[in-house]
Amino acid sequence: MASILQSSVITCFSLPSSKRVINAVIHLPKLPNISLPPTKIQTSIKQLLDHQQLILEKNNNNNNSNTQILHDQQQQKYSNATIQLYAVLEAVSDRIEMHRNVGEQRNNWNTLLLNSINMITLTATTMSGIAAVTSGEGAPLLALKLSSALLFAAATGLLLIMNKIQPSQLTEEQRNATRLFKQLQTQIQTTIKIGNPCEEDVKVAMDKVLALDKAYPLPLLGAMLEKFPEKFEPAVWWPSRKGKSQNKKMGKMNNGWSEELEMEMREVVEVIKRKDAKDYDRLGNIALKINKSLAIAGPLLTGIAAIGSSFIGNGSSLAAFVPLLAGSLAAAVNTFEHGGQVGMVFEMYRTSGGFFKLLESSIESTLGEKDLEKRENGELFEMKMALKLGRSISELRELASKSASYRMEGVSEIDEFASKIF
Repeated sequence: MASILQSSVITCFSLPSSKRVINAVIHLPKLPNISLPPTKIQTSIKQLLDHQQLILEKNNNNNNSNTQILHDQQQQKYSNATIQLYAVLEAVSDRIEMHRNVGEQRNNWNTLLLNSINMITLTATTMSGIAAVTSGEGAPLLALKLSSALLFAAATGLLLIMNKIQPSQLTEEQRNATRLFKQLQTQIQTTIKIGNPCEEDVKVAMDKVLALDKAYPLPLLGAMLEKFPEKFEPAVWWPSRKGKSQNKKMGKMNNGWSEELEMEMREVVEVIKRKDAKDYDRLGNIALKINKSLAIAGPLLTGIAAIGSSFIGNGSSLAAFVPLLAGSLAAAVNTFEHGGQVGMVFEMYRTSGGFFKLLESSIESTLGEKDLEKRENGELFEMKMALKLGRSISELRELASKSASYRMEGVSEIDEFASKIF
């Protein structure tokens, strides 16, 4: 190899005599011999590895720093209002589960109490009939009389308790509360998903939770709703909202609102007040009167039967007839009242009346807001009202124009209800 590195000769072959002969010789310079001690080679390799290790550590530190920055940005993305809304959402989810469980429990109460009271009443009636046909005044007759009287008295006491709490009405209250809390849960989730919630959103959500707690209380003692009020009143499960009075004429179009849309909403409110709310007020009062009458009649009949059973065997046929008739009628009345769930029907009318009252309040408070930019978008608001009433947007506009034409013609009431759902 040394001889090759020292010189290299390239010779061109001789050409014929007529041709010129060219000889070329190339001399390469002699390369010096390089030899490194083993210790220096190891030191160089170690320095190279240390340098690479420093580079890797630096890259890792940069990656950790970037990860921390991303984590901090992720934390900053969730504002304080968002965290508070999540806390409210957890409370709402807990309310949903509580009202569902309590509703199932109270539905069981209605079934068990109804069956138990009917069995007691019919058993006492049967014993009164047996006592009436028993001859003599011995111990058997006395035992039958006392037994039937005690059973009728027990049925009277249970009926008084059952009619006071109205388990079927309590069950319907918990069903409505569960549905409304689910609705609120969806609203809060939508607010979070849209993004950028504010403190006002948190306040509104908490007010709605507290209003629902007040409208549909869970405990029976002290906080239970009055089951037999003096007058039918729609349920109210929303916080009061008051818009600012409008004292100046707005532009033709702002935030989806126009004068035509405002007039449309006012006509819809008038139809709701004159037709839907008025009709449910009438039906609610009828259901209230029927429930009151049945709640009085049941215990009264069992009480009469208890008194009448004590006079059986005194030689009067009327004394034997009274407990039999009163006991049979009491079982029929109790079955109609609680088996037919008249209290539940009353609560259904009360909630439906509250639904129309909520629509009135929502439209009036929105139209009463002075600043149009603070209102909900007009087109979106119109779509929501149409869906809540079970109509399309075109049908809602037709209803408003029909109501306006009826009023211009001097007709006090329109021949159509605003809602197609209830």
